[in-house]
Amino acid sequence: MKRDKKGSLTRELAVILVGLVAGTIMLCWFINTSFLEKYYMLNKQDSLIDGYDVINGASETGELNSSGFDVTFDNLCANGNIAVMIISSNRAIVRSSVNDNQVILMEFMNILFGDDRNQTEILQRSDNYVIQKQTDTRLSSEYMVLYGTLSNGNLILMRTAVESIRESAKISNQFLVYVGVLAIAISAIVTVFVSKRITTPISELTDISKRMTELDFDAKYVSKGHRKNEIDELGEHFNRLSCALESTISELKSANNELKQDIEKKTEIDEMRKEFLSNVSHELKTPLALIQGYAEGLQECINDDAQSRDFYCEVIMDEADKMNQMVKKLLTLNQLEFGNEVVPMERFNLTELIHGIINSSSILLEQNDISVTFDESGPMDAWGDEFKVEEVVTNYLSNAIHHAEFDKKIRIWYTRKDSVVRVSVFNTGKQIPEEDLDNVWIKFYKVDKARTREYGGSGIGLSIVKAIMESFHRECGVLNHEDGVEFWFELDTEKTGIGSGQAEDDTV
Repeated sequence: MKRDKKGSLTRELAVILVGLVAGTIMLCWFINTSFLEKYYMLNKQDSLIDGYDVINGASETGELNSSGFDVTFDNLCANGNIAVMIISSNRAIVRSSVNDNQVILMEFMNILFGDDRNQTEILQRSDNYVIQKQTDTRLSSEYMVLYGTLSNGNLILMRTAVESIRESAKISNQFLVYVGVLAIAISAIVTVFVSKRITTPISELTDISKRMTELDFDAKYVSKGHRKNEIDELGEHFNRLSCALESTISELKSANNELKQDIEKKTEIDEMRKEFLSNVSHELKTPLALIQGYAEGLQECINDDAQSRDFYCEVIMDEADKMNQMVKKLLTLNQLEFGNEVVPMERFNLTELIHGIINSSSILLEQNDISVTFDESGPMDAWGDEFKVEEVVTNYLSNAIHHAEFDKKIRIWYTRKDSVVRVSVFNTGKQIPEEDLDNVWIKFYKVDKARTREYGGSGIGLSIVKAIMESFHRECGVLNHEDGVEFWFELDTEKTGIGSGQAEDDTV
């Protein structure tokens, strides 16, 4: 499996450990560069003071001129890289560690009485000696010089070169850089090697766990070493967990699929049963109550006159007819939804069909004082089941009549685009709420239940329209306008535009 190396544990460990080594070495180099020379100077200053104390002690005990002090004196000068000269009060050289006594003597005198003392820097001063840093203008070299008097009155001059101190510090820093680079390289190699031994099994376990989350249980951890450690033990537990999960999930999937199918079937059946019983009982409740009420009235002879009996019979017949119409619509809708009926496709005159429906509805239009305008742009032929298209237009027109308000105008028109004609039925009145626009096609759904009951609507008409248009493989819809509502549907105007799977008939 390919990994993002930027976020790998091996890289992080290597960067951290190499960074620590490099940081430590850089810190040491900075400290050496900044303070090593000063530390050497202080250490050399202490060496001069220690040498002075040794020589001054020998002068107090009278051993300064003895041969027994020679070894001590030589070791002091050689080990400390110090030039020493002791002079008596009459300028006689008592002891000296250099061969050219006259040169060092002249420098000694120059220090004590010369004019270039302004080129010196006093480092330390006491009652018996002074330590200063002096520049040799002739050699362009710096020295650390201790001069003063001993307990026996002799003068002492001790000098050591500062340049050697700087050289030692420079060499030390260079060596530290070389060692540091080597240490960083070795630490990087060792870190990568060691971290890979740790992170490789962890990465393998990570891959296994990821595959387990994706329900892939084929991957198993294999121990790499003879001696098992904590990671190997964790890998064995991963293997056992993988087997247990695979078995359990397989059983759960089988049981879940069966349960899901059973629940879906039961839920679907229950919902269909509840919806059907609720809607049908709601629609039949009122006409049945009216029939029962008026039938009881007839039985009990509440009104004996013939006119009243005729009125009772008309109500009973009217309500029975409503129930009969609703049952027929339900049967029609059932056939359309389950596709039990073959839809014959034929070419017919759409203009004549709309005129015929308007004429058959003229009495109802006059009773409701509604005006209808049919904007026809000439004869229009379309393909479809003429009787079902007639039912669609009738439903739209009936719906428009029952909901026409304000100016009480209905307008019917059609527009053609390419091989499709759209028929629109518009009525002035209240708009349909936006949240109900998609619901008007649902069986028994009523936007205004009180008004629908007033004119005897069942809420099935638009559902039948939707089912018919789906059987044609064409679209239908509803649009709100500022002064009313428009319902529309589309038909093919050419035989080539008819959807596949539909029966075709060339009858004109």
